[in-house]
Amino acid sequence: MGAANSREDLDLTSSSGEEEEEDADEEYDPGSASGAKQRQDDPLRATTPASIEFLDAKLRALDLKYKQPDNAARLYLHVGGASADARWVPAERRATYAFLDKAAAVDDDDYYDDERRGRRSSSSASSRGPRWVLEVDPGRRVSAPVGQELQLKALPGQRRADFAAAGSVWALRFPNDAAFRRFREQYDRCLFENTYGVEATDEGRREVFGADFAAWARPAEADDAVWADAEDDLAPPPAAPARDLLEEFEEEAGDGSGIQSLALGALDNSFLVGGAGIQVVKNFRHGVHGKGVSVRISGGRGGGTSTNYSTPKKALLMRGETNMLLMSPGDTGAPHSNGVHHVDIETGKVVAEWRFEKDGTDITMRDIANDSKSAQLEPSGSTFLGLDDNRLCRWDMRDARGRVQTIGNSDDSPVLHWSQGHQFSRGTNFQCFASTGDGSIVVGSVDGKIRLYSRSSMRMAKTVFPGLGSPITHVDVTYDGKWILGTTDTYLVLICTIFKDKDGKEKTGFSGRMGSRIAAPRLLKLSPLDSILAGNDNKFHGGQFSWVTENGKQEKHLVATVGKFSLIWNFQKVKDSNHHCYRDQEGLKSCYCYKVVLKEESIVDSRFMHENFAGSDSPEAPLVVATPMKVSSFSIASKR
Repeated sequence: MGAANSREDLDLTSSSGEEEEEDADEEYDPGSASGAKQRQDDPLRATTPASIEFLDAKLRALDLKYKQPDNAARLYLHVGGASADARWVPAERRATYAFLDKAAAVDDDDYYDDERRGRRSSSSASSRGPRWVLEVDPGRRVSAPVGQELQLKALPGQRRADFAAAGSVWALRFPNDAAFRRFREQYDRCLFENTYGVEATDEGRREVFGADFAAWARPAEADDAVWADAEDDLAPPPAAPARDLLEEFEEEAGDGSGIQSLALGALDNSFLVGGAGIQVVKNFRHGVHGKGVSVRISGGRGGGTSTNYSTPKKALLMRGETNMLLMSPGDTGAPHSNGVHHVDIETGKVVAEWRFEKDGTDITMRDIANDSKSAQLEPSGSTFLGLDDNRLCRWDMRDARGRVQTIGNSDDSPVLHWSQGHQFSRGTNFQCFASTGDGSIVVGSVDGKIRLYSRSSMRMAKTVFPGLGSPITHVDVTYDGKWILGTTDTYLVLICTIFKDKDGKEKTGFSGRMGSRIAAPRLLKLSPLDSILAGNDNKFHGGQFSWVTENGKQEKHLVATVGKFSLIWNFQKVKDSNHHCYRDQEGLKSCYCYKVVLKEESIVDSRFMHENFAGSDSPEAPLVVATPMKVSSFSIASKR
């Protein structure tokens, strides 16, 4: 299957029977001009006894007849999926919603104290389950914990909130603007308390975000000047033509073992890593195409192996893309590995098996990465970075023992030699990392924090961005280090690292402390409908920028995988503060303007090829999308 643009929101006024009953449900005001005319034109009204008039006035005063409850709304259900017949149908025309407190039977102070203790022991605020639940009556048509999993999308212009729950897409529409604002304020409060386990007060926000990140705590009061400055520096010509995704071709994976990951090259070849080995494909300006060549991994030199080979979880190109490191999960299936296989691609043989060792003791690594964005192109490169839960290090293949430089370890402070960092003494729970063009490092953690380290001083994080309540499962950074893209299960978070020092000089958070002038991040989300259509495995993974390896070049797109979807955002639009997605939004700004590549099975990986393969008729290199048994290439071309 091919590509499609993101689906526009259907207006609820197009749903069956909506227009006919819109006026009927409006609050009747007997004091209005229309109400007065109705009384004059009603022949029965003239003969109504005075006692009934008096009783009617009393009922109005008691809000029993003409007033809707404060929590009134209409509930709609989306049917038809992405088909041409898709529409909203009324589910309950006189529904009511409520945010129910599951901790009502527990003293609030005890509940929050327990949650704080849970967070200190690396448990999330869900250690006792979400406190707040959204329920819609009558009949509990909807009952779901308040959280990012709802993918709630607020549409103030339609007084409407869409969300996904129990495998369906729902919408609540409110009778007036005040009712919509009331719902949104309650939802935001409950979301904060469910996410962080503290009350949504100024004190609670300071506890979560700290003084320097006031913009993260109250985005509505944040200064967007940093984003505006970035837009001015990188703005494309305003008359840039519209673009479409065009599928060039699709082919079966050659060895039949199933693709596990992509290792894209910037030179002649790219590689499909599978259970049996590596399939070599040729790079073209329109994508990748099979060469019919496979490198099968059957063990180490001499037929034996000390580092057992299984399907690799990570493949890393090195030495001018003539060598590759393969890291496989440990024997127990845990994400950690005790070594890597070093493959010579030209001969197709394992030439070395490296074990991770420190001071004579075997250790494990969770992830490996190149020293910098362009390191795989360096013909003599021999070092690479390693990451474990509480360790950040550099390995050197020229040393018989492997290790030559230690950046951090679990015995010292998590950020190495940071004696004041004892709050990390129980572990930083590092999860993923990436490097910039100059070798600076960004690290994502289970607690959602993102840490920035410079290449020259990796002993202490220059900047630590607070978490937004979700673990960072993948992280990427632009070549110039100005932008970070973190992946969570339910959204992407885009962070600007630019700031100006006391002398007015522009820097990034990799080179110095950013202080208090830190812009609020932006979120990239799925619409509630797409979160259902993406399939059962609808978690975000592998968010990436497009690929450049040269100063002065700017990444143009962002891509991530969610179930059967590959999602592409225009980087410039996401940064544009005037983008229509952000109009009337409250809280952290969220962008829903993406293009969709839909496949028939869950997608393994989606990545843009190197900028070398951008053609004259395309502003971007092709996108490569891999499913377990197929690989497809897409070009972004001008609309014809």
